[in-house]
Amino acid sequence: MENKSNAIIITGGPGMGKTSVIKQLSVMGYHSVEETGRSIIQKEIKTDGNRLPWLYKKGFAMAMFRQSLKDFQNVSEKCGLTFFDRGIPDVIGYLKLCNISIPEIIWQAAKENRYNTTVFITPPWKAIYVNDAERKQTFEEAVATYHTMKETYSFLGYKLVELPKTTVLKRA
Repeated sequence: MENKSNAIIITGGPGMGKTSVIKQLSVMGYHSVEETGRSIIQKEIKTDGNRLPWLYKKGFAMAMFRQSLKDFQNVSEKCGLTFFDRGIPDVIGYLKLCNISIPEIIWQAAKENRYNTTVFITPPWKAIYVNDAERKQTFEEAVATYHTMKETYSFLGYKLVELPKTTVLKRA
């Protein structure tokens, strides 16, 4: 089992401000790891791939898992605090939302590769929610994602701290 107390996750539903907070933390000098899902979507669109959440959900989830595991393994204590825009447990939450059985390899990785025990979660916030070319979920789906992530992280033994609905600077 590998515990990395310097690896801090920010999770929640899509469009709730996670990436904005991560970007602000980067500006403040902290290390950060971008959301794997968005980068996979961008790559797949660019290469006419099919590992997209609206085409091949399980393939998309496995790509997110592999990248999330690699991202976790690449962070060392020497990096100082490193903020992750989602983590391995988010893949479990995504598969739950899609009603796809979770492969044992993902459960094992989530149990063996432990982030800081405190996880920050962005609550549903309709005033800031927007769709874009890569974020196609409705606000209702984003709320369901929030609840699933909350449940998944709690089940895995993480303590969740909800970020307040305020400016990005204050959230960071």
